[in-house]
Amino acid sequence: MQYLVFVIDDTAGLATPEEEAAIDVFNDRLMAEGHWVFAGGLAAPSSATVVDNRGEEAMFTDGPFLESKEYLAGFWIMDAPDLDVALKLAAEGSKACNRKVEVRPIL
Repeated sequence: MQYLVFVIDDTAGLATPEEEAAIDVFNDRLMAEGHWVFAGGLAAPSSATVVDNRGEEAMFTDGPFLESKEYLAGFWIMDAPDLDVALKLAAEGSKACNRKVEVRPIL
């Protein structure tokens, strides 16, 4: 089963060098143990564009879809045999990046 693990941030700053190093170690471990699928960091919410093409013409709006104090800063897609393993890995990822994470199964 695959799980999407969102990294949730509430600061405007990027990861510190120490956090980046811990994330690299965690990513290496995910790869070595066969849990790695893909991961990435995201640019600031101010760089977002919302696209809505449900009407007659596509509408493009600068900025994030929601105004919030917290935002998605990055993500991992992980392979795990069950939710318990995914949650354990997510807890370790949260520790590595020093941020909250949210875990969702990919359907």
